[in-house]
Amino acid sequence: MESKEHRPKWKTPLAFVIIYLVWGSTFLAIRIGVCEAPPFLLAGIRFLVAGLLLVGWMMAKGERIPTTRQWRAILLLAAGIFAGDYGLVFWSEQRVPSGVTAVMLALIPVFIALSEIIFLRTRRLTVRLGIALLIGIAGVAVLVSRSLNFGTAAVDRTGAIALIIAAISWSVASVISRTLPLPESKVMSSGAQMLAGGGLLLATAAALGEFHDFHPMAISRAAWFALAYLIVFGSIVAFTAYVWLIHHESPTKVGTYAYVNPVVAVLLGYAYGGEGLGPRTILGTVCVLISVLVITTTPAKRAAAGATAVDETA
Repeated sequence: MESKEHRPKWKTPLAFVIIYLVWGSTFLAIRIGVCEAPPFLLAGIRFLVAGLLLVGWMMAKGERIPTTRQWRAILLLAAGIFAGDYGLVFWSEQRVPSGVTAVMLALIPVFIALSEIIFLRTRRLTVRLGIALLIGIAGVAVLVSRSLNFGTAAVDRTGAIALIIAAISWSVASVISRTLPLPESKVMSSGAQMLAGGGLLLATAAALGEFHDFHPMAISRAAWFALAYLIVFGSIVAFTAYVWLIHHESPTKVGTYAYVNPVVAVLLGYAYGGEGLGPRTILGTVCVLISVLVITTTPAKRAAAGATAVDETA
């Protein structure tokens, strides 16, 4: 491991800038893409290509490919993380602004905390956690409620429900991953999950008839660029920066991306995506981020084994 004394001073801040800005910007890139291309097909292409590149890179470095037993675990996680989470995220962004999508997915730590309380018993429901959970729920209610008048339209309810299911799917997969036999290399494990997930997403796209609705020549240059950005920067560059950071910085410091990404996504959606930034979005975002901040800074009852599922936001 590279020591702090011999580590170039620019590496750490650059890695943080990458996971803050790149992962925060992927939500807008997804929205640009799904405005023209079928969502599950677009997601499938993204992760199949990224998975092939990551697995190929690891194999070229001499890393062993996963065993049959590990592939079974990888397929299970891929179903939850990619088909269950990313597929719904891409689909929802046809209905929900990219910034609000990022805010809704920031609830993942909330659902992980609930899973740890109910299933793993590594947390207990304290007053602090209970209040934080209620604040997070209130944030979602602000975003989707049609009875509250904030001068702006409520978020599409079907899209919001799909995003909540996506966040739950990711959370359950993350909790399950702690008990599954996965490759020791985080990069190989994540690359294999992307590869398997891309295949599952393409199978879903085929089942939904998305290939019939896909006409490559009709897709604009901007949408193709958005897909390339998601593959290269969102899935490979940012993930590599994340893996490097978790080996050199504290998990608490690295985990700050969960608070920064939604803010970046909301601001980019407003500045470049023509998305509204009214009182509803601001209040809902603040509530969710307060909830996530409190939950992620509350120590668990005991340390749990580190999850090796893909740890990416979009």
